[in-house]
Formats: sequence, structure tokens, C-alpha cells
Amino acid sequence: MLSGFLKEGDHMNSMIYKKKSPLFLFLIPAFAFMTVYLYYPFVMNIYNSFCKIRALGTASKGFNDPLYENYTKLFTDAAMGTAFKNTMLLMLCTIIFQVGIALLLALLIDNITVGTKFFRTVYFFPIVISAGALGLLFNLLFLYPSQGVSSVGGGPINTIVGALTGQNGPAMIDWKSMENWMFTMFLPIMWQYVGFYFVIIITGLNNISADIYEAASIDGADGMKRIRYITLPLLHNTLCTCLTLAITGALKVFDLPWVMFPNGVPLGQSWLTGTYMYSVTYGGDVDYGSTIALLIVVLGVVISQVANIIFKEKDY
Repeated sequence: MLSGFLKEGDHMNSMIYKKKSPLFLFLIPAFAFMTVYLYYPFVMNIYNSFCKIRALGTASKGFNDPLYENYTKLFTDAAMGTAFKNTMLLMLCTIIFQVGIALLLALLIDNITVGTKFFRTVYFFPIVISAGALGLLFNLLFLYPSQGVSSVGGGPINTIVGALTGQNGPAMIDWKSMENWMFTMFLPIMWQYVGFYFVIIITGLNNISADIYEAASIDGADGMKRIRYITLPLLHNTLCTCLTLAITGALKVFDLPWVMFPNGVPLGQSWLTGTYMYSVTYGGDVDYGSTIALLIVVLGVVISQVANIIFKEKDY
């Protein structure tokens, strides 16, 4: 009787897998949602890049003459060149510092037994805070105006520097100057997402079997040898995922830099592709903003694919 029941159950399961039509019923709502809010806007964005649109919500005044005008402008626009250069630099810093520091922290946490949950919570906490709030927080730390001083921040950082240098009152370091703006902008961006990559890497570490480490210790592989020959190779696929996310994330950074440097100061030198696109779009050049948005998408796809080819995932 039991065997007959099991055979009947296997038959029902096989019928479920053979009959695919119910699957499409569940996929249609998700596909419709993505079509309306993702694919259609993307296609319209490509169309708009060839049109003359000077304000959001207004109709097109026809096609550009020549049709590819906005695309040639990308190569002649000095501000766009600055935004592209800064974004590539941010991408490099993201890969080195965000992923690098996250890997270091994950390796340290993986080798302790006390306080693991505490450190995981502390490192992940910045992700919970919105980028706008973080931008305001770091504005208070670096750029808070002192009484009678309008262009230079007199926040806690300046006060601490002044105390350490023995000066009376805050040491007036202009964190928005040509020499300091990059540090002022990149520091909170780096700090915010370290915890994100930390969680991904620590999950990858947890998936490595303890038996492998035990076998390695028997063979005399301890300390740095264990990390070099076992941990890092087995984390290769996880690090490839982090690399892809770091590349696409750097291209999409907008909210935090915009809160701290809303007008691309100093003298427009702090533009990123995301902030410059927003400024151009709301500044009355919607079609050119659409072109920049399309460039961001293309850069993300191309650079991610190149990175995946160079650091392709491995089967173990």
C-alpha cells in the first residue's frame, strides 16, 4: 500500500514538472511589472536621447540635427570628461578599499570566537542608514560652517585638527577645496558600503568546509598559508561577485555625493556620472541627460563583462 502511494506521488510530481503552463501564470505579473517600470523606460530613454527635450514633462520638439548630436557632445563636454574620470577613480577606490577592507575584516572576524555577532552588526550598520542621512552627517563633520566663516567648514574635524596642532580655535581646513574635496566625498562612500561586501564575504567564508582546514593543518598549512592557498582560492567566486557589484555600484552613486556637493564644487570638479546626469536633466537638457544615463548603463555592462572575463568564476 505504501509503495503504491509513493508511486502515485512520484507520478503526480512528474506531471507537475511536465505541465509548464501554470509557471507562466505566475511569471506574467512580474514580467508585466518589469516591462512597465524597467524595459519601457529604458527603450524610451534611448529614443529620447535622439530628440530635443528641454524640460521634464514637456513634449519633444523633434529630432536633433544631426541625429547623433548628443553622442558627439559626450566627447566634447569637459564636465562629462571630469565626471567620467572621477567615476573611474571612484570605481578603482571602491574595488581596492571597499572590497579590500571588507575582505580583511571578514578574515579577522572568521578567526575569532568571541563577539562575532557584535562585530557583524557594527560593520553592517552603515548600510541601514540612508545615503541622504549619511551625507548630512558627514556635512556636519567636515563642512559645518563656523560663525563668520561661510566658505570653510568649522565642524568637529576642524576643531580636532586645531587642538592637535595647538592653534587657538578651529584649524580652518577647507574640505571643499581643490586639494581636499576628493577625500571629503570618497570617505563616506567607502565607509558606507564596506559592511555590504563584508556580509557577502563572511557568507562565502561560512560556506568553506571546516574539514578542508583540518586537512590543511595536518599537512602543515597554518596562518597565512591557509589564507593564501585555501581561503582566497575558495573565495574566488564570491570576490568576483563583489567585483561586479562594486563596478556597477560606483557608476550608480548619486545620493550621498549630491547631498555633500550639490553643484559639483569646487568649480565643477567633483562631478560624478550620476550627479552630472541629474544636474543636466533638471537643468533643462533632458535629451542629453538621457544620453548620459544610457552611457552609464553601457559602461556598467561592458566593464562588468570585461571583469568577468578576466576574473571568471571557477568550478571547485
